[in-house]
Amino acid sequence: MASVGIASAMPSEMFARMEIKKHNNEFIWANLLHLSYNMWEDHTPPPYQDTVFTGDDCREAYLWAHKYHPNLTFDKEVWDQLLSKMVDAGMNMLIIDLGDGVKYDSHPEIAVKGAWSTSQLKKELKKIREMGLEPIPKLNFSTGHKAWLGPYQRMISSEKYYTVCKNLIEEVSNLFDTPRFFHLGMDEETAGHQQTHENVVVRQGNLWWHDFYYLVDMVEKQNIRSWIWSDYAWDHPDLFFEKMPKSVLQSNWYYSTQFEKIDNPINEKYVRLYDQLEAHGYDQVPTGSNHSNDINFGKTVEYCSKVISPDRLKGFMQTVWRPTLTPCLSRHLEAIGQVANAKTLIKK
Repeated sequence: MASVGIASAMPSEMFARMEIKKHNNEFIWANLLHLSYNMWEDHTPPPYQDTVFTGDDCREAYLWAHKYHPNLTFDKEVWDQLLSKMVDAGMNMLIIDLGDGVKYDSHPEIAVKGAWSTSQLKKELKKIREMGLEPIPKLNFSTGHKAWLGPYQRMISSEKYYTVCKNLIEEVSNLFDTPRFFHLGMDEETAGHQQTHENVVVRQGNLWWHDFYYLVDMVEKQNIRSWIWSDYAWDHPDLFFEKMPKSVLQSNWYYSTQFEKIDNPINEKYVRLYDQLEAHGYDQVPTGSNHSNDINFGKTVEYCSKVISPDRLKGFMQTVWRPTLTPCLSRHLEAIGQVANAKTLIKK
């Protein structure tokens, strides 16, 4: 069985064997872009069943794209413009949310219509590297973002699921020529985040950790460092700091505007995780966004540069959480501009 060995392994034993062959100490200025956008709803309500979004409003495009769509929700011209602007802004890393946007050789049944072939992805990765950007793969294995797994989203924690995860991680690692990092997602695995889903799945307790350790083990067997969203620690801090391996790169995320004098206890919890991760000695890439406002990214850089040791602050990630479509081009460009401005706040 795929899961037997991993279930009994202790974190200190499991991850001690990893040897990172690629060393790159350049400070990270990353942007997350979506090739696939089937990361939320697992069905398509009647108002959103148009095959292609034809409007010009970003908010409407965002709402439409959040529903499941059997066709690729992506515009290559927008993508190309964003990569060019990232280079102009001095950014150096592109995290690609792949999902069902690639026709994987191991599991072509996952792919939506219009998904990239593996040869098309390889060609694009070569271009990205030639532009001076480091491409990093992301496959979100949280059950809160499982729609991209197609038929396997209804097989979570089964032996078939473990085999599919292994196959995809191995294939993507090879397609990306053994990247430094592999982002596994793992955020928002709660019933609340799936309240509009038809199929609600939440792993708890030992099962969550069992599956998480399995995924990390598959990544590190490829000689790659795992990277995750850190929000599991918001509600399970003691368990997180007891069980989370230091080998896993952490990205806490917080998108509001208050960092010092916070009048909302929930936001206080989100922000203070940056301090707690530092106190426990974890490497971090804090994540900001223009999802809700236009000052969060700069404030994230300002705050985290003060509270995280330079040895453990590996960089910053910008997120937009909008589809790679023409109506949202200006929103994406604004996010890149915010990174360019924030870079003046820190000397790296």
